[in-house]
Amino acid sequence: MMFGQLSGRDSLRDLLVCISGNQSKHYHLGFGKSISRCNLAEANERSDSRIFELFAYEMIAEARKCCIADSDFSLSIKGNVYAFDSTVIDMCLNVFWWGTFRRAKAAVNLHTLFDVKTSIPVFVHVIPAIVHDVNGLDHLAYGAGGYYIMDRGHVDFARFHVIDQHHAFFVTRAKNNSQLTRISSAKPDKAKGIMCDQHVILKGHYSYQSYPKVLRRIKFFDAEQIEPLCFYQTI
Repeated sequence: MMFGQLSGRDSLRDLLVCISGNQSKHYHLGFGKSISRCNLAEANERSDSRIFELFAYEMIAEARKCCIADSDFSLSIKGNVYAFDSTVIDMCLNVFWWGTFRRAKAAVNLHTLFDVKTSIPVFVHVIPAIVHDVNGLDHLAYGAGGYYIMDRGHVDFARFHVIDQHHAFFVTRAKNNSQLTRISSAKPDKAKGIMCDQHVILKGHYSYQSYPKVLRRIKFFDAEQIEPLCFYQTI
């Protein structure tokens, strides 16, 4: 199955045709004297999915060791920089009945942690699409000194406090309805598109309890999209 994935086989039939061309190597590959589509289908059904998960992470670890940094994109930040996002993958409800999403639709939510410096995904997690995106943060293992960038769909200050406790940092798009109290302001560098640079705290008893630390709020004008964007950053 792993060979089929890595070699881009489209089906079990395609995989069988590819393997059949090397019959003299079947014994050394552990296939036995003969192999059929039924054998492959049964092995695929009975195999624990965690075998493939562990193998994938081993391959990712090796790829990160051998990766050459992209010369067209470089960062002066010493720590690792990760981008975290999710996407909904539609599926056929008749086949994937367990992936109930809507009345006549099945889907899963694919969460991916992407290493920005190496352009390699380092963590992938699949959950039911009906589960909110923010729950994907509960499955991440945060590294000290790392920067975690995410969209506002993952904004949850109680979970952001967990990132702080691991001595890591986060940068996220701000929600429009956030209640904040400004503590201080720095002079913005308007030449770089920065409209304001502030230190703020969350307003409200329960919000402050979930994240009692000071946040950095930056408002940036995106010349390409021709709109201002607001970000929160841990300090």
